[in-house]
Amino acid sequence: MKSRTKVTSSLRQASAALTRAAGSNPATPLCHNAAAPGMRPLTAAAQPHRRHLHDQPPRRSGAPSNPAMSFPCVDALESRSATLRQQAAAASASQTRTDSTSSGPEPSYTVGATQIFHSNNPLLLDHGGRLVEFDIAYETWGEMNANRTNVILLHTGLSASSHAHSTAANPQPGWWEKFIGPGLALDTNKYFVICTNVIGGCYGSTGPSSIDPSDGKRYATRFPLLTITDMVRAQFRLLDHLGVEKLHASVGSSMGGMQSLAAAVAFPERVGRIVSISACARSHPYSIAMRYVQRKAILNDPNWNRGYYYGQIPPHVGMKLAREIATITYRSGPEWEQRFGRRRADKDKPPALCPDFLVETYLDHAGEKFCLTYDPNSLIYVSKAMDLFDLGRENQVAIRAKRAEREKALREGGGQGGYQQDACSLTLPDTPYEEQPEHHEEFERDGLGFGGSSVGSGGSNYSGPGQKPPADLVAGLSVLWDHPVLVMGVASDILFPAWQQREIAEALRMTGNRNVAHYELSEEQSLFGHDTFLLDVKNVGGMVRNFLG
Repeated sequence: MKSRTKVTSSLRQASAALTRAAGSNPATPLCHNAAAPGMRPLTAAAQPHRRHLHDQPPRRSGAPSNPAMSFPCVDALESRSATLRQQAAAASASQTRTDSTSSGPEPSYTVGATQIFHSNNPLLLDHGGRLVEFDIAYETWGEMNANRTNVILLHTGLSASSHAHSTAANPQPGWWEKFIGPGLALDTNKYFVICTNVIGGCYGSTGPSSIDPSDGKRYATRFPLLTITDMVRAQFRLLDHLGVEKLHASVGSSMGGMQSLAAAVAFPERVGRIVSISACARSHPYSIAMRYVQRKAILNDPNWNRGYYYGQIPPHVGMKLAREIATITYRSGPEWEQRFGRRRADKDKPPALCPDFLVETYLDHAGEKFCLTYDPNSLIYVSKAMDLFDLGRENQVAIRAKRAEREKALREGGGQGGYQQDACSLTLPDTPYEEQPEHHEEFERDGLGFGGSSVGSGGSNYSGPGQKPPADLVAGLSVLWDHPVLVMGVASDILFPAWQQREIAEALRMTGNRNVAHYELSEEQSLFGHDTFLLDVKNVGGMVRNFLG
């Protein structure tokens, strides 16, 4: 009891001392020097240094420390949005109808006159959707011979139109202008060349921007999911219409190279020769990832409006960013090192957060050219079809089973046959993705870690004849065991790295095919990356011409 009284008395004395210290020097923080009786206070020299953040009032001059930066690149986007908004308002005011077919500020996605094949026979798609009727835009060069055996079907890349070469109806140069013509890679003295715009596209063929004949409204995101093989089936409807029983050759680069293989796998008896340039037989993680972020850029643009932007402001900001991302994958680092280096657009001006380095201005220009000339929904659907591409046996069997089930449902139920297209079936995990230790161990054990040697982008360990392609892929390509095939790759290609073309060639050889020609252009031969197929007339064009005969 006495000890408790002593403690209480000591605390009171300490409290009184603190009060006196505070009163005599209010600016001194409490507890710095105060000590209970019996304790030795710290000397000034022994006290730790302390910062007093608010000892001095802030000095305000009324002006900011630094001027605000200007953002002309953002101003340009906002200005375009304002212009498109005005156009939409003017179009809406002048419309006598207000349905979804009304025109708006979005451009007319066309590159000039084409021929149109219209099919009234429904087209069943691999993932259950159906087009009750559809159009295929196409152009041709050369003359078809009497027995229709000199026909070459030229397949396009993701965003290309059917305008591969100039025509009398459209004299503008095409995207393969220097490869098509008398004596060129696709020799029009010998061959009748057909090029189509794929379904899902926006250059005349049926796609998301087209009118759904069932209700007279734009498909938008009611358009069904596509596959590369769906595109090919639509093309072969055109060939049926033209009376072509068998192609002399199926030719394509990039996504077109996927189609050229898919056409032969789907219709092996109707394809003579195959040319696949800078493509793959199954999409790999790196290219899937790059296309995913392009789609994400569009979907995250508020003007995308879940695909229902027709007659309103299109998602031009997302489209511009998507194209800039794509452009990075189309060319190569070594080329840009030579072409741009670290040079700035104007070295005499201070650095800016808008495009400043030459490579930045190049990407900005690429996005600017593209953002209003291709339908964003088409990019979403066609790029997804590329991601789904897989010519392995297992995938082919699964798709055939799904188609058979859907055909049965249509026969028994009519109409939609019970088909429902989910907006998204993705279920995210409760916890974030985490790397599994055993995956790292396996990666390093296979010689693919930092100390090993990986080949190409995408993380595949296939590097050529020394290793074998998956048995599933070999089985899926087995129908091509006797087709003459030309496979070409480019060492500087990061989107479809050269090991993916080696994989195609080796898989075909493992089917027993002795007619596989495989060429790979080194970085010394081409620094243009994936776009080499558009630019290298000598090497690419020369090999194609020699192969076709």
